[in-house]
Order: sequence, then C-alpha cells, then structure tokens
Amino acid sequence: MLAAIIICGATVILTACKSNKSDMSELEEYRKMIRAFYGENKTITDGNYDKSLAVKCINGTFVGKKTDSIIAFKGIPYVGKQPVGELRWKAPVDVTPCDSVYEAYYNAKAAPQPEVELSSLYYQGEDCLYLNVWTAAGAAEKKPVIVWIHGGAYAYGGTVDLLYDFHNFVKEKPDVIVVSVAYRLGVLGYLHLSHLPDGKDYPYAQNLGLMDQLMALKWVHENIAGFGGDPDNVTIMGESAGGGSVTSLSLVKGSHRYFNKVISLSGTPGLSRSAEAAKACTDDLMEVLGCKTVADLMKLDAETLVSTATEVLPLRIAPERDGSLLPLDPWEAIANGATKDVTFLQSCNKDEMNFFLVGMGGPEPFIEWASDREAKKLAPLTDKEKEFVENYMKDVKGENWEQHTRLLSQLMFNAPCIRLAENQTMAGGKSYTYYFTVESSVPMMKSGHGVELASLFKHPDLDKDTGREFDETFSKTMRKMWVQFAKTGNPSLTAEQAPDGKAKVWPLYDLKDKHVMVLDETNIHPEKESQRKIVDWERTYFLTKYYGF
Repeated sequence: MLAAIIICGATVILTACKSNKSDMSELEEYRKMIRAFYGENKTITDGNYDKSLAVKCINGTFVGKKTDSIIAFKGIPYVGKQPVGELRWKAPVDVTPCDSVYEAYYNAKAAPQPEVELSSLYYQGEDCLYLNVWTAAGAAEKKPVIVWIHGGAYAYGGTVDLLYDFHNFVKEKPDVIVVSVAYRLGVLGYLHLSHLPDGKDYPYAQNLGLMDQLMALKWVHENIAGFGGDPDNVTIMGESAGGGSVTSLSLVKGSHRYFNKVISLSGTPGLSRSAEAAKACTDDLMEVLGCKTVADLMKLDAETLVSTATEVLPLRIAPERDGSLLPLDPWEAIANGATKDVTFLQSCNKDEMNFFLVGMGGPEPFIEWASDREAKKLAPLTDKEKEFVENYMKDVKGENWEQHTRLLSQLMFNAPCIRLAENQTMAGGKSYTYYFTVESSVPMMKSGHGVELASLFKHPDLDKDTGREFDETFSKTMRKMWVQFAKTGNPSLTAEQAPDGKAKVWPLYDLKDKHVMVLDETNIHPEKESQRKIVDWERTYFLTKYYGF
C-alpha cells in the first residue's frame, strides 16, 4: 500500500513494496494527476478569450480557467526575467509593464530539486519563478488574501503538489483569495558564494529563495486588487521551511508593506543557519564537485548541482543569518520589536520528528541520522548545557528512538515555537499560539510534522493516503479559524461562526499564563503551556540559541 505523507510540506510517496503492481499503478495514477496540471501557457494574439476570466496586471493580462465557481490563474510570472544563464544566483528581476495577453491555464515548472518519487513527477527547470491565484467568481471585492509558501526543507516541493491546489479551500471559503508561490530551492536558492575568489558579484546568493518570495509579495501587492483582493489585508502562510520562510520574511526591513499577518505551521526563524555554516556547506560541495570558483559552478547543469548537494548537504541548506537581509540574531531582533507590527498565528505539533522517523524508513536509519545530527548540533554546548540535554533524554520513556524524536522536536520546532511567542509578546506584539495533537493512523507517525495539511486544505483524498480522514467538523473549524484570522487578525469564533455551534475564544499568548490553543480533534480549547509542557524550560529552551541548521 502507498502512504502519502508530508515531508516538510512536500508530499512524498513511500512504497512498502516497490514490486507490488497495485502500488505501481497507484503511483502511475498520481503521475497522471500531477501531469494534468502542466502545459504551456501561450500568448493570446487574436483577441479570442473570455474577458470575464481576464485580469490586467503590470506585466500583462492573464486569462484564467473557471471550474465550478472558482477561477484559477496558474503560471503567472512574478519576475521580469527568469533566473537562468547569467542570472543564476542573481537577485530576482522585477517585472516591466506589458500589454500582451497570456493564458494562465497551467502550472509552471517546479524548481530543480532532488529526485524523490514525487518530485520526479514534476517538470523542473531554473525558470521557475511563477505564482498561482485562486478566487471565487462574482464575489465581493477587497477580499483578504492568503499567500501560501510551501515547505520542503528549503530543497523540495512546488506549487504543483496536489496538496497545494486551493480549489476546494476557496470553494468552501469564497470570501478569501489564495496565492501560491514558487521560489528557488536548495543550492540554487541558498548557496553562499561571496567568499569565493570571484564571488563578490553574488552578494545575495545565500538568501535568493527569500528574495524570490519577497518579489512575489511585491507583485501581489501591486496586482491583487485586479483579482478582487485587498492589497492592505495580506496574510503570508507557510509550513516547515515555509513557516521558517514567512517568519523570516517578517524580519526583512521594508517587508511589512506587503503583509500584516503571518501564519506559521511548524516553522520559525530558528530554521536558519549562520554565515560560517553556510560557507562550510559551500566548501564541502565545491570539494566534491572539484570546483574552485563560481565560474566553475556556472559550467555545471542544475541536475548535477542538485544531485551532488543532496548527497553532500542533507538537511543542511537554509536561509542565512547574514546581517544584511536577515539579522544575525533573529530572536533578539524580535524581542526588540522588529515584528511587533505583524500579528502571528503559529504552532508546533505534538510529535514533530515522528514524521522524519517514518519518512527515513524506520528506527534504524533514523537513529543513525539523528545521532549524527545531535553530535554536531550539541558539540558547541557548555558542559552544563550538555548535562541538561543528557538528563532530558534519560527521562524520555518508550522505544529506543523516542529520546531522539523528542530531543530533535524540541531543538527544531517546539522550543523555537514558544520562544517566538515569548519574544513577540515581550516586544508588545501579538501571537496566537497553538499545539496540534491529532494523530495519524500511520504506524509511529502519531501527530507528526505536517499531518494537518490535507485537512486544513480540504483534501480528504490525501487525508486517506496519510492514514485516515480527520473529523470533518474539526477540519471545518480549522479552516474557519484560519480564514477568520486572515480577515480580522483574530482566529476566535463566535458560536454562530463555529461549525459545531460552540464559541472558540483563542487567547493571545501572554508572559504570565502562556496560553496556547490545543487543537484536539474532539476538543479545541485553550490551556496554559505548563499544563502541556510543550517545552522543557530548563533543559531544552536554551537550545533555541543554537538554531536548527
């Protein structure tokens, strides 16, 4: 049987038995579904198109497709030139005015990425900076806008993933517009080059993925009114690396003109790396490739770069705290008020790292990877800090892999989630924080990383692939709270608004009681953090200063 699970926001097909014919036929069916999203958007020169499905933007008029009551515009470029050829590792180029008319029928290419069973189904290319828009036909103007930035460890994923088709979501919630954004991934989006002999001409290479996202937000700000959206009411949302992206974007100077709310699922600025770590990654890659300069790298095709980086730099690629785009200490910047004008809705799941346990093939390979990761991440700790961590792991009961899943969940997700809430609140900003506890039926998965996405985006077919469908009233309530937050900046629901007829009062996080909303399948309710013990304040909270990458 095939189990589709979420890997940092990208759906990956795991086969229990590759030789099983039914498995392969299911994979082939999935292949057909994804391929149906692709095609070539052409220029319309004869004036023969449905004017009611066309929106004039700065860089052209784009004609969408209407299905049911939803109009989807796919494959809209948000840059003036794609980052190919001499523009590889260069900052995104802004659009220029254009009066041409284009089809917006098909999803564009995904960014080059490692070959896993799902990404191998994507059409890929370095010309990948496009976005998609979903809006309900005939609905009110100036609707709130949600911009989705996908996850995937900053190396995987794409807007074509079936999970990220927002037709069902917008059909249920026609009073909101959703935009999904593609951006450069892996070493093509996050590779430090300025320290190389000829690297001075590539000062932004370490954070191009974030810069792409920012350029997409600029395009949305300047053009979304034509689709019926309100450019002054934009929420950016992401999960995992997407959550790291949206929270990091809130730290970029000048970015708040493009959005005023952030929804981050299992991601914080803690999912970033230092300049030293970024340079070390580049040096390791260069050594294996036999390259000395950027000019040497430019001679290599994207497939060679990406496949080599996959072997050399597994889960080591992330945005860089470069002191230019991102602050050297994001936590300090948040505590000092850098994001106080933005309202956060943020989370972590009860068993985050269990996803990786399942995704890596079970306890044995996971423990091998986790032990190596822990050795590297814990090496800089003081003796006292190491003692805290050792005591924490000794207190974890259960299977031999559980001390590793629990510790790495603390390091990468749980403790950073609470620190973001703490620092944001400390600065006078607002944070609505939640703890997701609903469990998958996939063995060992529990409430792992990303298990909520299929329900949140109204894809019950993919819910079944991840083990089971979540309760529909619970799922409707989640979607209602998210849209309510996008509308008003407060996810609370009155009894009249709540699908189950029961009010959901979501308290702001505060420094005294530290309230979080517990998203339990049968009982959504607020609790003090101390009741759930999401973070071990003495033995793991300090790990946030060492970051996840």
